[in-house]
Amino acid sequence: MNPRVPSTLNPGDLLQRLNRDVERSVLRARNGIRYVRGTHRPSLGATPKEVVWKSGKAELWRYKNGDRRYGPPVVIVHSLVSRSYILDLRPGNSTVEYLTAAGLDVFMLDWGVPDELDADNDLERYVDWYLPRALAAARRASGHDEVTLAGYCLGGVLAALYAAGHEDAAVRNLILMATPVDFSEMGAMVALLREGRLNPDEMIDQTGNVPADALYSGFYMLAPTTEVAQKATLLENLWNDEFVEGFQAMATWSRDHVPFPGAAFRQLVELLVRENILMTGSMPLGGRVVDLAAVKGNVLNAMAERDNVVPPPAVEPVMRLVGDPARREELRLPGGHVTFGTGRSAFKHTMPKLTGWIIDHSDTP
Repeated sequence: MNPRVPSTLNPGDLLQRLNRDVERSVLRARNGIRYVRGTHRPSLGATPKEVVWKSGKAELWRYKNGDRRYGPPVVIVHSLVSRSYILDLRPGNSTVEYLTAAGLDVFMLDWGVPDELDADNDLERYVDWYLPRALAAARRASGHDEVTLAGYCLGGVLAALYAAGHEDAAVRNLILMATPVDFSEMGAMVALLREGRLNPDEMIDQTGNVPADALYSGFYMLAPTTEVAQKATLLENLWNDEFVEGFQAMATWSRDHVPFPGAAFRQLVELLVRENILMTGSMPLGGRVVDLAAVKGNVLNAMAERDNVVPPPAVEPVMRLVGDPARREELRLPGGHVTFGTGRSAFKHTMPKLTGWIIDHSDTP
């Protein structure tokens, strides 16, 4: 007897399975047509918000919340290379939605889409000009004298440099999410830049910026087979509306990079990549030297165990470099680079732990 064939066949079960398979085939066909034609777009960055400060293309958003129970406000500083809606991907799968539902007053500093007018933006422009003004606006809007400053990826580098480089920085809590400090532990593209096999000037186009497609190519190099595996998973789950919508949202974001201002990129390559200067406590910034040890307040260093963009070894030195050793905490999370913004891991592990830490270091109004 073939062990794969049940000894007794229940006609009712067979009919149920047949109906399920037919229904899924119909849904696969419908969703496949929608996906190929692009006629069904997921709602991205949909949590209600208002602009409370703006300068150039940079905007500070405050997310609407009728139940703000904790302070100081949480100000998220996004990276310079991707769109901030990864942290507000879609309803029911959104970091900012989760934080606001927990009673937190959440702001997002979004950098917009740089063009030739922004090519001269250097790290000083972000750390010493945009951040002080945006954080002052957040304090005014919230009525608090301090902030919880949360930086994601390169946004974490900017946040840490601000907190360390400004004696008057009113940062009660600094949260660094997938924030690299040891650039010798970064991936293949960074290694090419570090070793001089890739010239940063050759990556900059006529606008004076690194174009978005060059950044996409760099991230693709980190995991070239991932896209094939993702398409196979999509095909398997094409009948599932929820899965397809989530897949479309992530696929949209993963290709939606923004240009990197040329001046800041050159600094990043020369100082952070080639000199690995964050590890030495001697970062030159605006005519002064910034040491991450100067950070005051509580520090949470959060990393993803399977992050292939910012691997844990690039993040781990935060625990000996940033702030007061007695006020540092480390949070290791399952998942990859986007576990801070989306996916089952984000809402099973990341968000409960991250939100709990923020609340534990906050006041009730």
